Amino acid sequence: MAFEASILLEALELLWDRAQEAVLQPVSASQWRALIVIGARDGVNLRDLGEALGSTPPSVSRLCDRLEAAGLVHRSRATASRREVEVRLSRSGRDVLTSVREARAKQLEAVLTQMLPAQQRALMEGMAAFRGAAVEGTPDAPETSQAGASDIA
Repeated sequence: MAFEASILLEALELLWDRAQEAVLQPVSASQWRALIVIGARDGVNLRDLGEALGSTPPSVSRLCDRLEAAGLVHRSRATASRREVEVRLSRSGRDVLTSVREARAKQLEAVLTQMLPAQQRALMEGMAAFRGAAVEGTPDAPETSQAGASDIA
């Protein structure tokens, strides 16, 4: 089953890549992951960003150098501790996040409209359970998966 799921996720990855390439300022996969984390944790410090990405401090620093050079993030000294550096999305960084997410939604919509409503519901329930297992460590219970399914769409 894991092999089949991997093949299905590769199809999704192809859709994601198409969407990412469609935006005006394409970013690499590692830059995209960093933008997601920074967008979710405004003012994240480099140590926490590295932990979230599973990267070493030098790698995170170089990644932030590239993101800052591209105008996607701003780095500044933390107000709580002058020894820490905080990273925030710039307006361009927020625009890239929004553009890629919108392009991905369009790519997904094109695929989902080819599916029957019952298949769409089954997919959303399965994805809600997958998200629960992957993110929270436990699959969503069947009675809560409907609420979670709308969050994925």
